[in-house]
Amino acid sequence: MGFVSEFKEFAVKGNVMDLAVGVIIGGAFGKIVDSVVGDLIMPVIGKIFGGLDFSNYFIPLAGQTATTLVEAKKAGAVFAYGNFLTILLNFIILAFIIFLMVKQMNRLRREASPPPAPPAPTPEDVLLLREIRDALRKP
Repeated sequence: MGFVSEFKEFAVKGNVMDLAVGVIIGGAFGKIVDSVVGDLIMPVIGKIFGGLDFSNYFIPLAGQTATTLVEAKKAGAVFAYGNFLTILLNFIILAFIIFLMVKQMNRLRREASPPPAPPAPTPEDVLLLREIRDALRKP
């Protein structure tokens, strides 16, 4: 099998297409979560912790006197812990939502799968051989 035909067989498999769709939807969903965290949750948390923009919490490492993270980064290295916490919160929310989705899919899959079939009856010849065996064991 040639390289091109082998690649074509790989690319048109259903799993590869499902993966591509999942990556595209996941990217779009990630943007939604970024917006929820950055535009809805972090401003509330920032208000609770002093009314500042949480993503602008940083420690200058090069002696900067800038008041925003963007300005401080232009002037040198910074320890941007507020930005890190925002991204960490994004991850936690995204992981929790994916957990809920997988849990729901597993529940639906269990409900949709048929109950296990009862065990097949033992064939007549096996029953007969067991009777013979048991009869031979008796003294």
